[in-house]
Amino acid sequence: MKKLENFIDSWNETDSKTKKAFIQIYEHLKTLEDTTLEFHARPKVSYSLRPRHNSQKKYSLFAMVDVIDDDPEERWLSVCFYGDMITDPEEVGDLIPEGLLGEDGYCFDLYEYNKDEIKYLKQRLSQAHENAKE
Repeated sequence: MKKLENFIDSWNETDSKTKKAFIQIYEHLKTLEDTTLEFHARPKVSYSLRPRHNSQKKYSLFAMVDVIDDDPEERWLSVCFYGDMITDPEEVGDLIPEGLLGEDGYCFDLYEYNKDEIKYLKQRLSQAHENAKE
């Protein structure tokens, strides 16, 4: 994950503190058992962290954590899940038909650090991880 670590190190934090939010999500993903992480860098578009449960077969990942890089000075996060892998009891996610690798998904956009929203996203990540097991 050297590329990911280099990306984080080179990311200048802003008043929105989205770097802090990303790091907390990343640290949470590293605690999930039997999970591998892929990192896809597309500068000026997005930086994508893609966790996968080692036993999952139906999908190639259980979430997609994107750092949207259209404005590197004001990066924001979009955390997406397959629609059948999570619940959204607070109804804060956006249903995106065919929005996650051609499948229906929920995306949660985070424009600034918010402790409660990060907690909610971590719960969704843990839920998707659990539901990814096959």
